[in-house]
Amino acid sequence: MKPVRWGVLGAAKFAREHMAPAIHAAQGAELAALATSDPAKADGFRAFCPGIAVHSSYDALLADTSIDAVYIPLPNHLHVEWTLKTLAAGKHVLTEKPIAMKAREIDQIIAARDRTGLLAAEAYMIVHHPQWQRAKEWFEAGEIGTLVHADVAFSFNLTEGGNIRNKPETGGGSLRDIGVYTFGCARFVTGAEPVDLSARIHRENGVDVFAQVAGVMDGPGGRFTYGSMTSMRMYNRQVATFQGTKGMIRLEGGPFNANVNDLAEVELHQNGNRVIVERFPTANHYKLQVEAFGRTVREGVAYPCPLEFVRGTQSMMDRVYEVAVEI
Repeated sequence: MKPVRWGVLGAAKFAREHMAPAIHAAQGAELAALATSDPAKADGFRAFCPGIAVHSSYDALLADTSIDAVYIPLPNHLHVEWTLKTLAAGKHVLTEKPIAMKAREIDQIIAARDRTGLLAAEAYMIVHHPQWQRAKEWFEAGEIGTLVHADVAFSFNLTEGGNIRNKPETGGGSLRDIGVYTFGCARFVTGAEPVDLSARIHRENGVDVFAQVAGVMDGPGGRFTYGSMTSMRMYNRQVATFQGTKGMIRLEGGPFNANVNDLAEVELHQNGNRVIVERFPTANHYKLQVEAFGRTVREGVAYPCPLEFVRGTQSMMDRVYEVAVEI
């Protein structure tokens, strides 16, 4: 089959350092075009993809009939607008998380996806990583018994004042940036949804830089308590723990930035001091995400992370903002 020809809408640092190289390396994909109004920003992309075409505007890239799919790494507040424009231009689209600022906004993307028959997805890459797939397999196999508590933390210290994560007008804040991971990973592994939530949030310059969430979730395996902590003003920490009656699944070190902060690995702890550790030193979840996207586009296989799942995570985030107490 012909490879999926990709265009990137905007020369964001994250696109240059992670997603564009992943598209370039993925099987069944071809990094073909970039849209940027600043020609100098294209140099970083040409360094690993010398033949990439450069368009001077987003609209020009969308009008390029040689492009099959578009990756959108724009600031959060622009995601819905350009996702819909991409679908209207007849192209598949992979948009950075969060794909929308509110759950109800995702409904119009779902409607456009269904109307056009194109694939629209959020770039929620962790579900494509084998460490998270193994955690889900262990959970569903009953390896930890009945789940009692899930606890997830994700923090980093963002000192760059001008970063879009620090700006309310661009949809900044720790919850929108990394809460999608602490919320979504629990939903992915357990299949559960929140039935009760409380939250404490600390804001600076109108964006949440710290958020602590507690609640109860209910799913196929029953009810369990849940906790989440996100911060953009703390030392790097990434950990997810699922603790049951017979054992515990733990992902620590780099579950959300696999093999960047630390080695990607998942642990299964069981009675009798039995510990199974699986490590994935070469798995690149960005590349795996692009390949999964391509299989859906070219072969029609079901996409592992549909917009309906994404909407559930955004609904959880909407609820947290509604109930949060300022600290």
